[in-house]
Amino acid sequence: MSGQKTFSLAELAAALELEFRGQPDTQLEGIAPLGAAGPEQLSFLSNAKFKSVLQSTTAGAVILHPDLATDFAGNCLLSANPYLMYARASALFDPFTKPRAGVHPSAVVVAENVHNSVSIGANCVIEGDVEIAEGATIAPGVVIGRGSRIGKYCYIHANVTIYHGVSIGDECIVHSGVVIGGDGFGFAPGPNGWEKIHQLGGVQIGRRVEIGANSCIDRGALENTVIGNDVILDDQTMIAHNVIIGDGTAMAGCCQVAGSAVIGKNCTLAGNVGVVGHITIADNVHITARCLVTKSIIQPGSYSGVFGVTESAVWRKNAARFSKLDELYRRVAQLEKQLKIRDKGEG
Repeated sequence: MSGQKTFSLAELAAALELEFRGQPDTQLEGIAPLGAAGPEQLSFLSNAKFKSVLQSTTAGAVILHPDLATDFAGNCLLSANPYLMYARASALFDPFTKPRAGVHPSAVVVAENVHNSVSIGANCVIEGDVEIAEGATIAPGVVIGRGSRIGKYCYIHANVTIYHGVSIGDECIVHSGVVIGGDGFGFAPGPNGWEKIHQLGGVQIGRRVEIGANSCIDRGALENTVIGNDVILDDQTMIAHNVIIGDGTAMAGCCQVAGSAVIGKNCTLAGNVGVVGHITIADNVHITARCLVTKSIIQPGSYSGVFGVTESAVWRKNAARFSKLDELYRRVAQLEKQLKIRDKGEG
């Protein structure tokens, strides 16, 4: 692999600030699943139910909780949170390298407020009054509209379109195909059909936000659409105009949030969750896959349900009873029939 990186066990331990056990000079050149890792690869175990795989692994080293390391004779890095340490190790092994600073000859850059450390790739268009801060990378084919701002050390991947009046905070990652700041879906019925409501707001995105490929974030109608700090959006996510998403919230693929919905801090929306407009979801709410949220949620917790969400514990009880609905219906129908016969006899 081009750009492959190799670390010794001792070097990894130092980089991750972890205690290690085993041969310090063991060379590791990648990460693999526990059952497939070879002698030159690092792996991890974060779930005790897979402990049996640990005894047969051929991994060169394993990131382990100290409680799981007592019976393991191989090289290991000890951590109270192996999954988090795996995430940090993945950054060390990532072969991807940022391009050098500079502007490709084919790029059209009208903006003057571009830091000299910025990299702008081929066929980009950077309109006037755009600010691009230190260390940012603008990959080929990106368009950035007038008056937008890109923060420090952002990475805007190829073929992203950022409309006018968009603000993106520091250390954000925007993947290919994303459109930020397109018009919200605003139309008023008139005598000659739909009349467009021009979207006069913008989009404000916080720090350390990651936006997955082919996602769309619409600009606000009058005020900004707001995405908080540390938000992560998976591929093909749709955020409509004037939505507000709180810090630390995560949405899996194909979630859709309708206009003016407010989603709190540290929420999670699993795949293909829909949220209707003009409702509020409290902080620390977790919604399972394919739910449609049709009313505000004011209490933290886990919510599920295909026909409108309810508390997960209640939903599980109802789901367990679905298979008995036909039997229950027949019993009720039989009881009604008996009651009618009895009523006629008494009459």
